[in-house]
Amino acid sequence: MDIIRSRRRVLILVCALVMQACLGATYSWPVFVKPLRDLTGLGQGSAQLPFTLFYFAFPASMMVAGWILPRLGPRRSAVLGGTLFGIGWIIASLGRIHFAFTVLGIGLIAGIGVGFAYIVPIAVCVQWFPAQKGLVTGIAVAGFGGGAALVSRAAGAIMEQGDPFRAFSVLGTVFVFLVPAAGLAMQYAPRLQEQSGTTLEIRSLLRRKEFRVLYGAMVAGLAAGFAVNANLKELSPALDSGTVLIAVALFALANAMGRIVWGAVFDRIRPGEAIRINLFCQALVLLVFFWLHGSENGFLIFAFLAGFNYGGVLVIFASSAARIWGSEHVGQVYGLLFSANIAASPVAVLTGVAFDSFGDFTLCMVLLSGLLIAAALWTGRHESLLDSK
Repeated sequence: MDIIRSRRRVLILVCALVMQACLGATYSWPVFVKPLRDLTGLGQGSAQLPFTLFYFAFPASMMVAGWILPRLGPRRSAVLGGTLFGIGWIIASLGRIHFAFTVLGIGLIAGIGVGFAYIVPIAVCVQWFPAQKGLVTGIAVAGFGGGAALVSRAAGAIMEQGDPFRAFSVLGTVFVFLVPAAGLAMQYAPRLQEQSGTTLEIRSLLRRKEFRVLYGAMVAGLAAGFAVNANLKELSPALDSGTVLIAVALFALANAMGRIVWGAVFDRIRPGEAIRINLFCQALVLLVFFWLHGSENGFLIFAFLAGFNYGGVLVIFASSAARIWGSEHVGQVYGLLFSANIAASPVAVLTGVAFDSFGDFTLCMVLLSGLLIAAALWTGRHESLLDSK
């Protein structure tokens, strides 16, 4: 029985990685921005609309998915989300007719799909690996960051003739089959089947001060990550396109690595301490951007460090929810907590507009660094509250 259980949870973890590798494709969005601008004449801010809408639809639908997951079940939620995600990318290929199709497909439909599918591996894996919540959460969602590296390379090859819409079609066809297939393996651990059907009250959760502290800190961490990720190709315009493509892939790989490493760190220190350290580290990276982005090696170092710390945000807060509220409620709590993406998502467009207006990202980097430091100090003030659970 132990051997069967061990094999089953390994299979679940592998399928979780496959799912997340596909679902994280939107992280490769910087690869598509310039070809879209060249083909359609869009400005930097307008070209970020699908990315921005995605980060409204994704967390909004995840809030719903987290609350109905106990009744819908992980398998059906994963298959439904994966199907919508693939269909969204296929619809985005019609953007050659009108860019609104790309905004609708990748921004709205794929965003809703990810919301229903993304929460499943987290909710399932923390139940199968209860002693390593941080590490297994990091591994389960590592593909969401690392998959973007594969997608960016594949998209770059498909777009050699400069057609991003063909890339959307090809990738969407792969996603619509692969994600639901991997989602069929998702199931709760047997000993927590009954507990997984219980729900929390939203109003009582929102009244909890530790939830509000986590939410505010997560907004700051996500805002910094969005600003860098969405505009990575424009952060150092003097560098050649080959270097920028490497930087995009490096950001994605570091994002995946950061989820695993920060998850392992989380298992060894207190939640409040992990959050505070992560926010301070990202603030420091944004501040040294001015000394790094002028050279090829410096820019690549910046992309790696920013991606690494950003990856930590996506595992530390999920693991904190599991530690404070219990594995059986992580889908509901983190689903609601993940709505911090909605508050942070406009940063992608705002930084793009700032670039169009001022020609650089100096003001954005300074403001975001200040936001991160303020959030770290606020978390430190309430650290004992987070660590008392």
